[in-house]
Amino acid sequence: MQKFKSFFVLIILGLLLSGCGEYHKVLNKGKNTEKYKLAVDLYEQGEYKRCIPLFEKLVGPYANKPQMERIQYMISDCYYQNENYSMAAYYFGKFITNYPESSRVEEAAYLAAKSHFLASPVYSRDQEDTYEALTSYQNFIDKYPDSELIEQANADYDVLNKRLEKKDYEIAWQYYHREQYSAAIMAFDIFNEDHLASEFKEKALYYRFLSAYHLGMKSIMGKKEERISDAILSQRKFQNAFPESEMVPETEDMVRKLQEELLKTREQLTTISENN
Repeated sequence: MQKFKSFFVLIILGLLLSGCGEYHKVLNKGKNTEKYKLAVDLYEQGEYKRCIPLFEKLVGPYANKPQMERIQYMISDCYYQNENYSMAAYYFGKFITNYPESSRVEEAAYLAAKSHFLASPVYSRDQEDTYEALTSYQNFIDKYPDSELIEQANADYDVLNKRLEKKDYEIAWQYYHREQYSAAIMAFDIFNEDHLASEFKEKALYYRFLSAYHLGMKSIMGKKEERISDAILSQRKFQNAFPESEMVPETEDMVRKLQEELLKTREQLTTISENN
């Protein structure tokens, strides 16, 4: 029985090696028609990783042939199925450009956006793919509003937007944390303009006020009046937007300190002006 099992294993290994040898023979020395047939067969069997080298070798020879539309879609899908999303996005993008009338262009447009989405990193890293994905999804949503894929496209678009919101908020907060108050004020202002309905809006307005408060209180005499006035206005905007916020009492106390400092500053400026 053991001998039979060993013999059976040897047969299977032999078949696998034979198949592997045939694959490399076609890949390296086969005719383009043989490469094409083998690539399609492997694609239909879900052997996406093995398809890619074959399809790559066919891109040049089949550039102006009818089969190229199918090749370009399949190689795009192979990269997608193999989770190489950057290459998938690149090839799906080429497919959309080269075959705008294809019956598969809608699907390709969605998968190009999805590839950028899946390649997009966590919010703390560079967001180039996130911006690419947003643009791709927006193009898809605008062009195919009745698509069966529109609901998923909108959902992914919202996820990407929230990712950018979080990154923009963290950038502004980091300026505050480092006591770079002028930069923090500018960053929070940009954040509040770009993300009107953000879940971070309350915190963004709050830290915008804190940044203005510290900047005003620590300013040189020549800039103190203007900066304190800006801080007081910043607190009003925060309180008007979130009157029930648990941070409101704290900010009201800080405004009283600002008003006292503003009064002192104006008195000092008056004295300086009279002495001059």
